[in-house]
Amino acid sequence: MTSPQNELTLLFRHASFVNFWIARLFTISGYQMLCVAIGWHLYDITGSALDLGLIGLVQFLPRVLFVLQAGHVADHHDRRRVAALSQLLQAACALGLAASLAYPEFARPMIYLVSFMVGVGRTFEFPATQAMLPRIVTGALLPPAVAISATAVQAATIASPAIGGLLYALGAGVVYVLTGGLYLMACLLMLRVKFEPSNAAPPPQQPGLEGLLAGVRFIKSRPAVLGAISLDLFAVLLGGATALLPVYAKDILHAGPWALGVLRAAPAVGALAMGAWLARYPIRKRVGKVMFVSVALFGVATIAFGVSTSIPLSFAALTVLGAADMVSVVIRNSFIQLETPDEMRGRVSAVNSVFIGASNQLGEFESGVVAALLGPVLSVVTGGIGTLLVVALWMKWFPQLSQQDRMPGT
Repeated sequence: MTSPQNELTLLFRHASFVNFWIARLFTISGYQMLCVAIGWHLYDITGSALDLGLIGLVQFLPRVLFVLQAGHVADHHDRRRVAALSQLLQAACALGLAASLAYPEFARPMIYLVSFMVGVGRTFEFPATQAMLPRIVTGALLPPAVAISATAVQAATIASPAIGGLLYALGAGVVYVLTGGLYLMACLLMLRVKFEPSNAAPPPQQPGLEGLLAGVRFIKSRPAVLGAISLDLFAVLLGGATALLPVYAKDILHAGPWALGVLRAAPAVGALAMGAWLARYPIRKRVGKVMFVSVALFGVATIAFGVSTSIPLSFAALTVLGAADMVSVVIRNSFIQLETPDEMRGRVSAVNSVFIGASNQLGEFESGVVAALLGPVLSVVTGGIGTLLVVALWMKWFPQLSQQDRMPGT
């Protein structure tokens, strides 16, 4: 068995993996900075928690509308080009938003339009990039590669929201232009990625709706995969509080954009530390139980954040939340990729992206609606309690997942 140190050395000597990793770093940095700028910009214009929630809904709609097409495209076209074109679209969105600042009367509709188009780009980007990783590195290297790839996401999420919040003081346009540049660099790097040779036959061109629905049928036929994907959906759907961070920063913690950036970065601090640990020491036993424990901890941390009235305590709760979420993400993504044949990974990843998008974007919408009705604190606390209830139900309904001891094929 390869030692953890040797696994890390092999991965960071792998040129295509490094290009992929840096491209993900730039893409997520751009997206996080864009979210901070859009969130503060919109809340400054409207002062409405519901409007913040609607942004999540607008970004989620493309996943519903184009999920089947996105998976089909990822399985039947060059995934590198699909990802690069998606990043190019998001670059155009950010730069277009910067140009639109000359017309402030159209700011609100323009933000919603750009949010929708960014959602389109991410809808096609996600299944392509998720399905790429098992072709860049193979076998036992995949779990640590997933962990390291996830650390790119979290490293970007630590620094970029804070940077975005600070740069917003110079003007929203500065953030939007920088975001566009990051997306363009990610696009160029993604085109330099090379795949390992594969003996698998190209996926058959299944006709019409039958081919588009193949990913749905595959997930339905694997209860453990369905349980892993849906656990994330309902746990984060109820426990997600990120849409309300501008409300917490401004109205509860009585701070400015810098606090919003710090709070958005907090989950990534915990996630990055946990991701680095998991990259060196992958979880190889009792993976199902560990995943359920991590999701339960996510719920507890959400409740703690909801009742906090101080920035240090809020930061600490969000840090624990991020670390717990990282454990769940690495286990879930590794398990799904190893359980899915390469010719199906694009379509399965596309369906998974709908679940992830529902948990994130619809979770933001749910938080915004409940906050508008009951207030932000009650919205977050009840969401955390709901997450704990989901964990209990899923352990009962998907026993094969909770009893999963090792990753498939390891």
